[in-house]
Amino acid sequence: MNLKKQTKTPLFDALQKYVEDGTVSFHVPGHKGGRGIPELVEYIGSKALSIDVNGMEDLDNICNPISVIKESQELAAEAFKADYAHFLVNGTTSGVQAMIMSVCSPGDKVIVPRNAHKSVIGGLILSGAYPVYVKPEINDELGIAMGITPKTVREALCMHPDAKAIFVINPTYYGTTSNLKEIVKIAHKHGVPVLVDEAHGAHFSFHPRLPVSAMEAGADMSAVSMHKLGGSMTQSALLLVKNGMINNKKVKSIMNLTQTTSASYLLMVSLELARKQMVLAGRQLLDSTIQLAEKARKHINNMPGLYCPGKDLEGQPGCFAYDVTKLVINVKKLGISGYQVEKILRRDYRIQIELSDLGNILALVTIGDNEETVSRLVKALDEIASTYRNKKPVRYNVELPSQPEGVVSPREAFYGEKKTLFLDDAEGEISAEMIMAYPPGIPIICPGERITKEVIDYVKLLKTEFCLLQGPQDPGINYIRVMKHTHSLAEVAEFRKQSHK
Repeated sequence: MNLKKQTKTPLFDALQKYVEDGTVSFHVPGHKGGRGIPELVEYIGSKALSIDVNGMEDLDNICNPISVIKESQELAAEAFKADYAHFLVNGTTSGVQAMIMSVCSPGDKVIVPRNAHKSVIGGLILSGAYPVYVKPEINDELGIAMGITPKTVREALCMHPDAKAIFVINPTYYGTTSNLKEIVKIAHKHGVPVLVDEAHGAHFSFHPRLPVSAMEAGADMSAVSMHKLGGSMTQSALLLVKNGMINNKKVKSIMNLTQTTSASYLLMVSLELARKQMVLAGRQLLDSTIQLAEKARKHINNMPGLYCPGKDLEGQPGCFAYDVTKLVINVKKLGISGYQVEKILRRDYRIQIELSDLGNILALVTIGDNEETVSRLVKALDEIASTYRNKKPVRYNVELPSQPEGVVSPREAFYGEKKTLFLDDAEGEISAEMIMAYPPGIPIICPGERITKEVIDYVKLLKTEFCLLQGPQDPGINYIRVMKHTHSLAEVAEFRKQSHK
């Protein structure tokens, strides 16, 4: 990599020149450099709003970049060891959907881990593809889904040789990664591209102690949330592409179907500056991040009733490598749920964690942390552990639901005629909606799947814990929309032929 070249910030330079030139705008946005919204200027400052502009000749255009955006994207591609990089201003969700739509047409199959993010379901609905769900490994101690194994991928490809792509999560929300290099090798041997959701792996390319990145593993496409762990602003991300199995011109055409024509220059320039920082200083920043996380992990594991896994997970089924910057803290032995611990941390300590579930909380240690912030978390957890140490360990009778039966494609369920039922009365019906805990945004039930008592009981349990549930039109998740018409055995058999083992 040319480090001198990576110091360049062509987009940022162009934006600064636009402001310094004193350009008088008769162009959108209507706030005209902040003059039209003084209250916001007073709070965040005039400089941010002065570069909140729109596409024009000297600032390029995201829909057909030919100058400063194009150059900035080329620098990002080099930094992440890709052949092409596309700026995303609608989060990694838009990248995930573009990946699926770039390789799948209506009726095609894509192999997907069952613990994939809700954006994948959106991609299936938009593309009309059939999911071939593969089961991730489950860690019973933590009660979480891990990665998928090369063996699982090989078996799925043997049973579905006409699959158009393999979809992999690198890493999972909880920090576990699959053996991505081996999965890529297997997929390419079968002539199938590998698409990677790298929402939580933007930092992988910049430190040798972290798991391998998708591009380094030889994947064909990856969607990277730079805003999560790479330092850019919320909603900014990258879509990375390798030559070979993927037509980058088609990828761009797909992106232009759904992306805005008024991309935020604040978001794009934050991507550019975050890329520059990670290339030039990422190793040093991540050295500190890893040290802070490992120090915290050691303290937490000395607290009564708490367990914070790390490298000890590596080698277990579904965990080839682990991202140690993620602090997954199992709280079951305290006798309270992860949801309760999240609320206590926010209410009593003014600490906001990334997510909670029935048995765990997840705290992210990033390049923005320091001794003070991490010590505050550790101290709060120590006090909580001391307070609840003598409580009876929590035991939930309801386990993670089994994978529901797929009956029709997500697209057919989404667009088909629907009726609304009480959730309690929906057993046996075909769901037309998703239900998920968010975060992490992994569906409990997907459109086109048959609703089971297991699913209903699990949703009701999450509701008693005041978990944030999303998906259905009913915000209280008391009702769910289901398909209006039942399906014949022949229709079910056709769906199974298309997508399921």
